[in-house]
Amino acid sequence: MIRVVVAEDQWAVRSGLVMILDSAPGIEVVAEAADGEEAVAAARRSAPDIVLMDIRMPRKDGITATRELVGAGVDVLILTTFDLDEYVFGALRAGAAGFLLKNIEADELIEAVRVVARGEGMIAPAVTRRLIAEFAGTGGTRGAAGGVPPVSPAAVADLTAREREVLARVGEGLSNQQIARCLGITETTTKTHVSRILAKLGLRSRVQAAIVAQELAVSGQRTQQGP
Repeated sequence: MIRVVVAEDQWAVRSGLVMILDSAPGIEVVAEAADGEEAVAAARRSAPDIVLMDIRMPRKDGITATRELVGAGVDVLILTTFDLDEYVFGALRAGAAGFLLKNIEADELIEAVRVVARGEGMIAPAVTRRLIAEFAGTGGTRGAAGGVPPVSPAAVADLTAREREVLARVGEGLSNQQIARCLGITETTTKTHVSRILAKLGLRSRVQAAIVAQELAVSGQRTQQGP
């Protein structure tokens, strides 16, 4: 059972999210929170696997709460309207495992929770592309300041040729389905490659991998090897 805390300051939105998640097999909403302070307290009480976190909330915002929760070993899945880019970047620096837009469909929300529970990043493709574009345009910093662990060109070179191809497409903001179609492999194989890339490079999320791909200009040329 995947245990979830839902943190959202708008009661109607929060109730809808709870109803969707509670209706899904294998997912249980163990607590609700109306702000970041309540979210942190609820997580301490109920030991969830994931906190579904809004960014703009009273008292303690979602970014501050995310930083505290990630430091305590809890995965955070951000839910945002994406109206303020600096909030999204702040959540990335705080270590969020994924980003969703508030117009997400119910089945996509359920799948996102399951993906993050498996230890994978889940980023809406539109968010990935926006983050990459903004990061590249502002010359974002690396390391502790930027929230992306340092990755050397040598580490990327140690990836297999296919993994480098997949990483290059992640850097373009493509979804797993789009990458699979582009490279002529299955979506399941694509997911496996992405998971291995994150593990090998010591990254937590798809967005971090995309930023690394952009900064290091990973070659995406097709190779002759199999998937």
